[in-house]
Amino acid sequence: MARTMFEPVYKEIFPFWEEISENDRDYICRHSVALTYPKGANIHDGTECSGVILVRSGSLRLYMMSDEGKDITLYRLHKGDMCMLSASCVLQTITFDVFVDAEEDSECYVISGPAFSAVSEHNPNIKIFSLETAVSRFSDVMWVMQQILFMSMDRRLAIFLSDEVARTGTDTISLTHEQIAKYMGSAREVVSRMLKYFANEGIVEVSRKGVKILDKKRLLDLAL
Repeated sequence: MARTMFEPVYKEIFPFWEEISENDRDYICRHSVALTYPKGANIHDGTECSGVILVRSGSLRLYMMSDEGKDITLYRLHKGDMCMLSASCVLQTITFDVFVDAEEDSECYVISGPAFSAVSEHNPNIKIFSLETAVSRFSDVMWVMQQILFMSMDRRLAIFLSDEVARTGTDTISLTHEQIAKYMGSAREVVSRMLKYFANEGIVEVSRKGVKILDKKRLLDLAL
């Protein structure tokens, strides 16, 4: 039953799937669960090996938190994305805590961290895949840090809005100022002030529905 449910998905996302034994495939599937998380739910709090998370629907936010309670969004996961940083027992070199929350009602497949780790011990290709996946996400993290440390706020906001338009395929970004600020690692007041400036310049239109892009060329110019 478990294998019938999970294997079609794992065949698509795991390049090593056909290379591991029938027993290992069955073991991974038997240690997988389909879970539904309501908006706002904490999925991983950094204190244990929650497992490998595959997003089937909805979206998740990965972030780090300071001792003072300030958080910085590292990246977001959407349908088809996978999180390895929540499986610290698989990647033992991860020595920092990351948190994962559901940004909207989300359905995920979760593979037990210890089970995935056990199978990877005698399958080098799984270890290689896990490391490559983590490294690709660290590139996203470094990009976030580069923006926060070295870029002006208008450029950071232009990059964020441009990325959202490219990801969603629509000119209207249905996010609140609070959400945008959270994703950018900024304050709501700063984002609101910058959006007002963009609106006065005719680049965007701000309403209760979100932010509508009016001038993509100028937005992209600001992002460069």
